[in-house]
Amino acid sequence: MDEKIRLIPSELLSIRVNNSWTIKENIGHLTDLEPLWQGRLEDILKGQTELRPTDLQNTRTTEANHNLTPVKKLLAAFRQTRVETLQLLRGLNEEQVFMRALHPRLKTPMRTMDLFLFVAEHDDHHLPKITELMF
Repeated sequence: MDEKIRLIPSELLSIRVNNSWTIKENIGHLTDLEPLWQGRLEDILKGQTELRPTDLQNTRTTEANHNLTPVKKLLAAFRQTRVETLQLLRGLNEEQVFMRALHPRLKTPMRTMDLFLFVAEHDDHHLPKITELMF
């Protein structure tokens, strides 16, 4: 993410195009959701039958006003929370990787590895959006 936006002029980071999130809001949103991913991992590891739900309105991102936050701070926050998630994943054993719980919206069982494929796909939705907003 650092490399992706390193050369973008700061005034472009908060420009809204077609009522979509700005670059800063996309970065902030990825950070805002990281506790959900960590919590859902916790749900699986505790043997919960269903994963905790998400706020489909993205209230946390909407209310955070990420456009007022310096981009270096947004990037540092994302890096820190993602590293925390990766540390949780590194400690898993094979049995934990295959544990599962029901996704509350999709109504499909998700193993730990499915959950983090879902996270990667979510990232892969926002990273191209950021690229799109760069031009």
